[in-house]
Amino acid sequence: MTKMSKVWSAFLGAAILIGFAGHSNADPKGKWLTDGGKSQVKIEACGDKLCGEIVWLKEPNNTDGSAKVDINNENEAMRSRPIIGLKLLTNFAGKGPGKWDGGKIYNPEDGKTYNSKLEEADSRTLQVSGCVFIFCKTQHWTSVE
Repeated sequence: MTKMSKVWSAFLGAAILIGFAGHSNADPKGKWLTDGGKSQVKIEACGDKLCGEIVWLKEPNNTDGSAKVDINNENEAMRSRPIIGLKLLTNFAGKGPGKWDGGKIYNPEDGKTYNSKLEEADSRTLQVSGCVFIFCKTQHWTSVE
């Protein structure tokens, strides 16, 4: 190996390490701003899995001043529960570096629950997918912490 090759190899190795240092593969715990900035979701450990709940809404109240509730829930008995504090993500398990799978995501806009997966796009962006069969819709959430 020539001296130039050794220098180039060292430079390349350092660049790779710096790239990985800037990309956190630990977990997605923390607060995330959803697509469109409508809400913030706090992701945390729930036993040995991950879950997340809505902790902030851009528009937390209805036009009459009352707090928004889960009016679209398929289960009529749950339609009076507040949106803030609502468990949105459940049962996510690590699937590899920067990936979590096997979870569910609840969509209060249509009252339905979907299979879901999370994937870290970069240290500040989380890809959140909700799927029905093989059809998925992906959002990009931004870290607020």
